[in-house]
Amino acid sequence: MLRVLLASVVICFVVFGALVSSHYRRDISEARRRIEAGSSLITTRCGPIEYAEAGEGPPVLMVHGSGGGFDQGIAFGKDLAANGMRVIAMSRFGYLRTPLPADASSAAQAEAHACLLDALGIERAAVVGASAGAPSATELALRHPDRVESLVLLVPATYTPRAGNAPSVTSSRLTQLLFETALRSNFFFWAVREVAPGMLVRGILATPTKDLDAASPSERARVNALLDGILPVTDRRRGLTNDAIVVGSLAPLDLKRIDVPALCISVADDQYGTFAAAKYTADQIPNARFIGYAKGGHVWVGHHDDIIQEITAFLDRDAGPLYSSRPLSAARM
Repeated sequence: MLRVLLASVVICFVVFGALVSSHYRRDISEARRRIEAGSSLITTRCGPIEYAEAGEGPPVLMVHGSGGGFDQGIAFGKDLAANGMRVIAMSRFGYLRTPLPADASSAAQAEAHACLLDALGIERAAVVGASAGAPSATELALRHPDRVESLVLLVPATYTPRAGNAPSVTSSRLTQLLFETALRSNFFFWAVREVAPGMLVRGILATPTKDLDAASPSERARVNALLDGILPVTDRRRGLTNDAIVVGSLAPLDLKRIDVPALCISVADDQYGTFAAAKYTADQIPNARFIGYAKGGHVWVGHHDDIIQEITAFLDRDAGPLYSSRPLSAARM
């Protein structure tokens, strides 16, 4: 009887392992198919850069956040493309097929953004920088003001002064743990995604799970797609590591020199602390507007449609005297 019981247990473990392995292979293969389709690799004076495009109209350069790539930029930009804009989404240094050079600072990334515009024959573009993409988007507006039509910083991982010279961007112990574990392994990330997705929502997306629990089905689906889009994480690891270095060493910039219209958006319960950074940046840029939400975390749960409408109106070249007719630093709480 004992032998039969032990044999049954072994068989169950073998079957379970086979099912897990099959499920993982299916999902990682799907993730690889997704990143292998729809992008191009273009040669620029700054080196090869992976990018993709969507839509037609005024050009909008999408600068993705941590864990992203061209696919993350296109996923967000598709709504802007549907509203009559030409979205150009690159993979930043170390993400997917864009190499990580020796100098991968935010300033060097800004030069690469300008190089991509050059290679595509685009003289000026609106620029949208999200999360860890905001430092280089801001640098682009400072270094190449003639190339930037307007600037949008969404939950920006940018400099803000804090008491005791504390880091501008905060991270929890859970975030640090996941960075050293789940974000090093495709299988481990996939396993946590399957077994404990709430850990990734809190630790990687820096969003309170209660915000997601209260969200609509479409918003929950969007957040789940964001998590799924991080796979394969090993193809993004170099970029993630570089982002940690860049964001961990943010320094003040002369933001008062930015002479293009700017829109800064964040959420008060963003666990990375970008609300203070967005407000500070908007206060420093002469012609900037700030929009703040009380809840929604780093991935602005519950506000996606509203944010798309705000950005579309801001970028619309036919909107008239938008920047002088609307209040600067207006918060929506």
